[in-house]
Amino acid sequence: MQEVCRRQIAHNVSLTCVRMRKFKTACLSITLLTGLERETAAKSALLPSVLRRGTAIHPDMESLAAVMDGLYGVQIEPLVRKKGEIQCVGFRADFVDDDFVPAGANVLENTAALLGEILLNPATRGGQLLGAYVDSERENLINEIRATVNDKGVYAMRRLFEVMCPGERFATLKLGTEAGAKKITAAGLTKHYRNLVASAPIEVFYCGGAEPDRVERALTGALSALPRRSGGGMPATQIRLQPVKEELRSYREALDVTQGKLTLGLRLGETMTAPNVAVLRVLNTLYGGGVTSKLFRNVRERLSLCYYASSAVELNKGIMMVASGIEFGKYDEALAEILRQLEAVKSGDFTQDELQSAKSELITSLQTVSDAQTRLEDYYLEQAISGLRCTPEELAALADGVTRDEIIRAAAGIRPDAVYFLTGKEAEPDAQ
Repeated sequence: MQEVCRRQIAHNVSLTCVRMRKFKTACLSITLLTGLERETAAKSALLPSVLRRGTAIHPDMESLAAVMDGLYGVQIEPLVRKKGEIQCVGFRADFVDDDFVPAGANVLENTAALLGEILLNPATRGGQLLGAYVDSERENLINEIRATVNDKGVYAMRRLFEVMCPGERFATLKLGTEAGAKKITAAGLTKHYRNLVASAPIEVFYCGGAEPDRVERALTGALSALPRRSGGGMPATQIRLQPVKEELRSYREALDVTQGKLTLGLRLGETMTAPNVAVLRVLNTLYGGGVTSKLFRNVRERLSLCYYASSAVELNKGIMMVASGIEFGKYDEALAEILRQLEAVKSGDFTQDELQSAKSELITSLQTVSDAQTRLEDYYLEQAISGLRCTPEELAALADGVTRDEIIRAAAGIRPDAVYFLTGKEAEPDAQ
């Protein structure tokens, strides 16, 4: 059983505490939320890696490693995520729960203090973040941005967002741009860091066996030096209800690949004016979100038009995405069938068994969220950003009650916006 509580522990700093005794470890994360901007995304993405290199007290990774080893092997990792048009940067610590170490070890308090030290007391010289750390981690960031092309499925989805959302912040990669990363200096990053820690909303998450009051005391102490400006609420995400143009926009790119990547972006439409998360997640599972879905059963299994086909929803942005791997010559046929299966959902052309299978698959997936603290941490971050307040089990119960009519109503306004096709160079006419 989960005991979940949420409370504000400082101005614009919220704590979500999930007390569970099923794990021998605990999880603690601190996440700063900022608007995803093309001009600053690379700076925000770089910060956690630079801060993790050393503090004023433990100025390098070796001394940080020594203190973490002394805390029974705590692990602290930088985090960079994208939720709608919000960039989420910070750290997650995984450590032994105090129930499994000698009395008085206070691993929770010491880990919280170390996280606060990394965030608020970085290694500096002359009032600036260390140039050597900034330069080194900047090169790592540039290499990571360049490497996004190596996973062609991920690259195709990234390109879909870029062409689908022109002028929208959602088009920006969570890591920012290579050009933006190349411009980062120690002075510029220091200025950005100071502004971020003073103004960004902060989400703190804990999962473990400690009582919420103890967790709050530990975090309040760890973040006592946090500078806080007045104002500054949750960053907003622009939700476009309708496609950019009436007709489906089509984009094609040729690279040295052996399998085509067909990606389709759809706007969820009017249902996003008052979104029902349970309904939309069941709808997605029915359409393409699992092995019982219409895309899997028809486009992949029955018609053999693709190697894989699946859909996902970005509810913070009001977008549905379809990803598929196909033979180059099956583009027209595969796209037509993907769209045909969407129309089937919109018209109610699905059986009660299909709906029940989708609900069962989604419920099972939600029930497994509580089996991993990292998934719980990400789930509750989504909840905080969206303003929802329900456990995975409560959301599963809501999904179980979703009706056929609710699915049809929610699907009615879904419209295709853009399709991006990554094809092979040998498949292009100019290559002949």
